Amino acid sequence: MNIITEIAAELGVRINQVEAAVKLIDEGNTIPFIARYRKEATGALSDEQLRNLSERLAYLRNLEEKKEQVLSTIEEQGKLTEELKEQILAAQTLVVVEDLYRPYRPKRRTRATVAKEKGLEPLANILLLQMTKKPMLEEARAFINEEKEVASAQDALMGAMDIVAESISDEADYRIRIREMTEKKGSVRSEAKNPGEKSVFEMYYDFSEPISKLAGHRVLALNRGEAQKVLSVKVEAPQEDVLRYLEKQVITRDNQNTAPVLKDVIADSYERLIAPAIEREVRGELTEKAQDGAIGVFGKNLGQLLMQPPIAGKVVLGWDPAFRTGCKLAIVDATGKVLDTKVIYPTAPQNKVEESKKILKQLIDKYDVSLISVGNGTASRESETIIVELLKELKKPVQYVIVNEAGASVYSASKLATEEFPNFDVGQRSAASIARRLQDPLAELVKIDPKAIGVGQYQHDMNQKKLGEALGGVVEDCVNRVGVDLNTASASLLEYISGISKTVAKNIVAYREANGRFMSRNELLKVPKLGPKAYEQCAGFLRISGGKNPLDATSVHPESYGATAQLLERLGYEQGAWKPGELKGITKKVKNKKSLAGELGIGELTLQDILSELEKPGRDPREDMPRPILRSDVLEMKDLTPGMVLKGTVRNVIDFGAFVDIGVHQDGLVHISQICDRFIRHPLEALSVGDVVEVKVLSVDLEKKRIALTMKGI
Repeated sequence: MNIITEIAAELGVRINQVEAAVKLIDEGNTIPFIARYRKEATGALSDEQLRNLSERLAYLRNLEEKKEQVLSTIEEQGKLTEELKEQILAAQTLVVVEDLYRPYRPKRRTRATVAKEKGLEPLANILLLQMTKKPMLEEARAFINEEKEVASAQDALMGAMDIVAESISDEADYRIRIREMTEKKGSVRSEAKNPGEKSVFEMYYDFSEPISKLAGHRVLALNRGEAQKVLSVKVEAPQEDVLRYLEKQVITRDNQNTAPVLKDVIADSYERLIAPAIEREVRGELTEKAQDGAIGVFGKNLGQLLMQPPIAGKVVLGWDPAFRTGCKLAIVDATGKVLDTKVIYPTAPQNKVEESKKILKQLIDKYDVSLISVGNGTASRESETIIVELLKELKKPVQYVIVNEAGASVYSASKLATEEFPNFDVGQRSAASIARRLQDPLAELVKIDPKAIGVGQYQHDMNQKKLGEALGGVVEDCVNRVGVDLNTASASLLEYISGISKTVAKNIVAYREANGRFMSRNELLKVPKLGPKAYEQCAGFLRISGGKNPLDATSVHPESYGATAQLLERLGYEQGAWKPGELKGITKKVKNKKSLAGELGIGELTLQDILSELEKPGRDPREDMPRPILRSDVLEMKDLTPGMVLKGTVRNVIDFGAFVDIGVHQDGLVHISQICDRFIRHPLEALSVGDVVEVKVLSVDLEKKRIALTMKGI
């Protein structure tokens, strides 16, 4: 297999693009670095394309390695034919390689190996050749052997049948065809173990759907129901079709002495050996595809959440709601520094509403708070009601936002939070995190394990290594797309920067604390364990405002500083006589980009990036994202009526729809069929986490706490 050609065909890109990307990956360059600073080489492949390429590269290299290992093992056994070698080399998946290897794999002791030890292989060959003129029981009499525990002709025949059954099971072509038939014509069926028992899996108590049409979220739901011992799940294969196919392959002569026996052997081989294995493989493949799909959705949702625009320049009151233990408050200034913390008890069982309002008014006046960030957990809506009452009593305008607090409790109990706030308890840390994730979602959310952020489905049922790698990649791409301020970034933010390890991130912070502000990117080379390669990978993503070189505040890479100086000189700007933000309209001064790029010794794509960066230095891509809805009033579920039109924020996108926060205790569901008039295969084609949308209420079920919404006809 030519891996480069294969990947190019799969991704729909040119072979030279894949060759360049593979070379750069093998040289130890990171995906964000390649995507941003090696566009000429890769033909501007995006970070998403590069991650897919990297993943397929690893899989196909693993496949080639497996093929070599299998070929070597079979050759050592002296059983490698030219035809088998060609089949193995042509295999496109690890499953097919395993199928071809099965007959040659060292076996554990089976019924067939026991029968072979008893000397019954010649009898099995007689049965397979289908040429005997005697009934098989007569042929079997010659194999009775008391010493080898073959007491009767029936014993001998049963042993021979076991040998033939295993040989049928080991035939790779049969397995491949049966798997195809099962996937094409089979179905997955589930039943309740206790039909009268109430559970969230009730829709699967008597469920059947063709394998070819089974949606990923259903696969994961069935798996969870089975794991919780609520459901029994099985694959229903087209058994009659499979048996007819096997009979056609195995019974090659019309011999009344062997045909009936072979039919029994085929049925036994399929039911005992092939069907269970195929069921495991089919369900494994369904699960893997479902998990890959769910991880993809999770990644897209996480990316959208991380890229929420920061609300800068405001003093924020973070509110971690609770009942018995009280609501924890943290006042955070515009730079993210915690100024004060308090605990109030406005909710049940204490219900100290007036006392709590008094404390809140004092805090708002003292610190000039203009925004309250409320976590959406337990007691959130009760807290919201009190906040709205309070806002009406204030003389100055203050607004509030309901913030997704998923992961706040994980962070507040972490070692990192303990180091950051050694004198705070978990509630105070959580309140500070809730405030900060409104001020700068990316900087705060990177402190939390991406799996704990809760913008997907069934994340705990996934392959955790695969999920962790995928989500880590999403965080890395987001952090590098935005870039970070080298003089203020935390170690947890720095460690996601291209080329920077956890150790180096801590070393950067330690160097900064010991030596004061970084004044130039070159200073990074003095940081312990940050060598030239790491510097090359990270420098362009780290910003220094007010440093010695104005280009250090941009995403122009130091390797292009010489070309940038020449560019500015040619366009009439004196060296050092300009500041970031003073070069608006510079792009229009360049008449022939191709020619100029050649003269400067850089690529046209790099020139375009430099010009864009000089126009808007350090531009934050999050500016293009919808801003959170700031509220000053509250709705309750009982206030909702069908037909009511509301503005809401998309909180989560899943396979069958999207959950939208419309300002009541329960997020409403917009089913995929209610998202838009055109046909869409997945909600992500039309919606993203953080989108601000208009929705209409379709129905409200107070008992089940369900709200059905539509985005159509508004």
